[in-house]
Amino acid sequence: MTSPLKAVAVVGSLRSPSKTTALAELVLATLRARTETEARLIELHTVSAGFAGAAERDQVGPEAEEALRAVEEADLVIAATPVFRGSYTGLFKHFFDLVDQYGLAAKPVLLAATGGSDRHALVIEHALRPLFGFLQAWTAPAGIYLSSGDFDGTTVLNPEVYERIDMAVNDVVPVARALTAARATAPA
Repeated sequence: MTSPLKAVAVVGSLRSPSKTTALAELVLATLRARTETEARLIELHTVSAGFAGAAERDQVGPEAEEALRAVEEADLVIAATPVFRGSYTGLFKHFFDLVDQYGLAAKPVLLAATGGSDRHALVIEHALRPLFGFLQAWTAPAGIYLSSGDFDGTTVLNPEVYERIDMAVNDVVPVARALTAARATAPA
């Protein structure tokens, strides 16, 4: 029997409710339907007081430290951000700046973003993928981008979105399981 996959979704939205949080919750729900999962959602605006002014990891508060550790110890990370001026939010970037330099090395990361229009869809390839490449993470081939037209408030209306999420989850779960098993059997 395999152990539950530890999945952590990090949402870079600056407030609740948010379309980005709705997307992350939908990805986590799809993941739970696909495989046994211990899922956690971290909305950065709720822990930002503990890290927003920190220049170094030893300056973060206990709640932010616990969130950083949860990401580093996860088997799979869902990194979700709204798009501001063609990129991720500053809060999102600053949080991942505080993750241990090798905390995401060879860790599967599913990239997701929301924006006002389809013009921002390349944020996955031009901003998120390079960020997580620098962190040496394994980024899932399929990212998920939704524009405002895919939603009614925070409810996803576009049926194609569910297909994209299924495809991304189906791509990442076997890799997450394999990498988790490899880490478990690797010599200490």
